[in-house]
Amino acid sequence: QVQLVESGGGLVQPGGSLRLSCAASGTISNRYTMGWYRQAPGKQRESVAGITSGGMTNYADSVKGRFTISRDNAKNTVYLQMNSLKPEDTAVYYCYLQRAIWNDYYWGQGTQVTVSS
Repeated sequence: QVQLVESGGGLVQPGGSLRLSCAASGTISNRYTMGWYRQAPGKQRESVAGITSGGMTNYADSVKGRFTISRDNAKNTVYLQMNSLKPEDTAVYYCYLQRAIWNDYYWGQGTQVTVSS
C-alpha cells in the first residue's frame, strides 16, 4: 500500500504563486511516476503535470511556462511550483503515484487552490 500526503494549497490573488507538495510512503520501489491532476467545480478531473522516476516531465498546455513539477527521490516527494496563477486554475489538486512494477495508481486526499482577488 501507498499513502500520499499533500500540502500547500490555499487562497492566492491572480498573478501570485503557490507551491504544492506531496509526500509518499509505503511500498513504492524505485520506479514510479508522480504528478498532479485537478478538478474544478462542474468539470472533469484533468491532468496537470507528471514526472517519472527518471525525471521526464509532462504538462498540460494550459499550465506550460507557469507551473514546474519536480521531485526529491530521497524523500519520495513531488512538488508543483505554480506561478502566474489565474482564476481558472482554481480547483482541488490531487497528487497521484503510479507504480511501474504493479501499474497501479494511488491518490492523495486533494488540496484546494483558489485564485481570486
